[in-house]
Amino acid sequence: MDVQQGARALFLDRDGVINEDLGYIFRASEVRFVPGITSLCRAAQALGYRIFIVTNQAGIGRGYYSEADFNVLMEWMLGELEGEGVQIDRIYFCPFHPEHGLGEYKREHEDRKPGPGMLRRAASEFGVTLADSVMVGDRCTDVGAANAAGLRQAFLLAGTEAECDGRYLPVKLLAEVEAWLVAAG
Repeated sequence: MDVQQGARALFLDRDGVINEDLGYIFRASEVRFVPGITSLCRAAQALGYRIFIVTNQAGIGRGYYSEADFNVLMEWMLGELEGEGVQIDRIYFCPFHPEHGLGEYKREHEDRKPGPGMLRRAASEFGVTLADSVMVGDRCTDVGAANAAGLRQAFLLAGTEAECDGRYLPVKLLAEVEAWLVAAG
């Protein structure tokens, strides 16, 4: 693991930000990448950002698919992104759900967004400075996690939820996030 103290990060939710949110997907054939995701990631990398996927995966907890299914899909997605020049530093996921989880998955967990657990783990494991980092999500739970972790900026991608509590910038396209990153340096 390459740890850089003082690194900044681009945190990305998966469903609705990297791929279109079509429900509980776990097959490569179901993946449709969101327009602009590879350009955003390449721009972030050029600016020195580490890139992390932080995703609630209640579909695992609900028994719709397994952690192994999730891992196979993510390996495929990482391969597709790498083919476009994008390097993801780590994927963090939370399979727990306090109400709908089954068995060991039925519980609250600090990693479940809006909890900041996944972001804080990335900071600890990779030397990321959260106050210099940004989050792109499509749900208020993403904004909540970003705010709870003390990120510099949270972006709410339009389409899923119209308005959230907390500090964020609403955007319609990932190109708007890319332009913000470039302007911010």
